[in-house]
Amino acid sequence: MSMSSKERFELKKFIKDIQDFRGRHTELVSVYVPSGYDLNKVVNQLVQEQGTATNIKSTSTRKNVIDALERMIQHLRLFPRTPDHGLAAFAGNVSEREGQSDVQVFSIEPPIPLNIRIYRCDKQFVLEPLQDMVAIKEGYGLVVMDRREADIAMLRGKSIITLSQASSNVPGKTKAGGQSAARYMRIREDAAKDFYKKIADMMKEAFLGNENIKGIIMGGPGPTKYELIDSGYITGDVQKLIIATKDLSYTGPFGVQELVDRSQDVLANEELAEEKNAMERFFKQLHTNAKMVSYGETQVEHMLKMGAVDVLLISESCDDEVIERLEKLAVELGSDIKIISTETREGVQLRDMGKIAAILRYEAETD
Repeated sequence: MSMSSKERFELKKFIKDIQDFRGRHTELVSVYVPSGYDLNKVVNQLVQEQGTATNIKSTSTRKNVIDALERMIQHLRLFPRTPDHGLAAFAGNVSEREGQSDVQVFSIEPPIPLNIRIYRCDKQFVLEPLQDMVAIKEGYGLVVMDRREADIAMLRGKSIITLSQASSNVPGKTKAGGQSAARYMRIREDAAKDFYKKIADMMKEAFLGNENIKGIIMGGPGPTKYELIDSGYITGDVQKLIIATKDLSYTGPFGVQELVDRSQDVLANEELAEEKNAMERFFKQLHTNAKMVSYGETQVEHMLKMGAVDVLLISESCDDEVIERLEKLAVELGSDIKIISTETREGVQLRDMGKIAAILRYEAETD
């Protein structure tokens, strides 16, 4: 599931609006309700937490926690059911003055489904799951399999989103001999082929035509992942997306997490390659047709307001306020946005030439 530039901008603004609130003690309440989870169970848990909070020794902390939980409970009861993508809600005394009370509640239905459940009282709101969503809209397909089971998932930022699971009908090994052993072997091989076809169909459904999939990483114990890749069952356009295979000790959810852990080298290189490609496209245009690019904050902002920007390139070293202002313009006018690190030669060049650049939709004269 993709996130539009508008949705990303609105989520970033929501995070920015509440990220600097601080409690004097662990009294700011964060609640994450996963997609499909019963909201009534969350409300009941918070009611129980209110009872527990009466044991807090500090009078002011006790009051702030109980008041925050009450506002949260009232707010959650306004929802007839859990929103389709889940809900992230935050409540607490956000007054900056000692002894004053300003208990507020904030909530958002994320643009992509939540898959975690959190209740926490802390000195600040827990925003990491939302920040992970903002960090990247694209992701990587994950396939973990052996002859017994398969898991298809997507890695977006640091979040693993399970897409589908399957178990096979491949029978276990037998000690039978002679003709029985040969027949049994054929049965096992036929069942394995059927399972490979099923996994290939799952991969096709999950990844074919999904513009947010930047690559697929496959893993599992033993040689079965290679057997599937070489089987011819995976449709060609999906096969082209496979960027790495990893040997694993596990299958199932543990195997998916192990695959992510073992693929950090691949993921880091892929991210840098994507940034490098965007910058190479900019420099090629700069050298062949300078009217198709722009750089420098003032010039690029002018081009954004004209609606001329196809891709906005912003160095990660740029001030947050500048990034937010230009991102807002880009979102309003449908421009793509890429934040460029300084870990590549091209990224350093962008930083040194003013930190802001753009690839244009059409030739534009600069003033």
